[in-house]
Amino acid sequence: MLEEQRLRNVVRKLILQEKTTTGDSDPAPHRSTGINFLEKLLKNIVPTLEDDYKTLTSDENQRESFRNHILKAIQDTIEPLKVTSQAGMAVSLAEEELEDQDLTVKVEDDPDFIDIRSDKEKADEEAQLSNEPQTPQDEKEAFGIEGEDEVGRNAAFDTFNKVSKQIVSKYDELTGAPTDQNLFYDYLLTNTKLYFDKFENDMSPVEEPASPDYDPSQMDQEAESTEVAPETIDQEAEMGISA
Repeated sequence: MLEEQRLRNVVRKLILQEKTTTGDSDPAPHRSTGINFLEKLLKNIVPTLEDDYKTLTSDENQRESFRNHILKAIQDTIEPLKVTSQAGMAVSLAEEELEDQDLTVKVEDDPDFIDIRSDKEKADEEAQLSNEPQTPQDEKEAFGIEGEDEVGRNAAFDTFNKVSKQIVSKYDELTGAPTDQNLFYDYLLTNTKLYFDKFENDMSPVEEPASPDYDPSQMDQEAESTEVAPETIDQEAEMGISA
């Protein structure tokens, strides 16, 4: 009894140590703010991506198109923000340098601007400005990738409209920290690809493992061999043998 009691005390101490070491709380945050922001974003947008992706069950090309359009849309959305952010930082640095040198920059009221656009390009831009706003179908076509499935494109268009504001908002929150922004963007693309792989694996039929003792065709043959012919049954009945 004493030994059993001692053993229980030792087990309790081990359990308490394990709880103290691991705990039931969330894991410690990553050392990169960009990755921490990305984790919060993924928790919000992955369920939406998964639900919409898994509705495309008729054709694998639909899901492939959905995937490609979402990834391209993320890229097309973040890349201009990267350029703007980098340009803004460059301007800020230039302004600081000018302030340090006590210089003033004079901008001409009427600079001599040389327009290098062709007449056709000018006409196209003017026509575009005068045109009516794009219809939803026009927007989907502009969103699309040539040669990709249209059903997947349309689904991706609607899905990205649900998540795009969250993506832009989180990225903008990292303004002023280019390293964090780059990590956020790179791992956003990587994790989105990995989650699409997971979604596809979830939808793939699971192959039943082989078993040496299980052969349906052989079992059918055995069942057929045990069947009694009608003639035999009649003969047994005449002899007074019941089944």
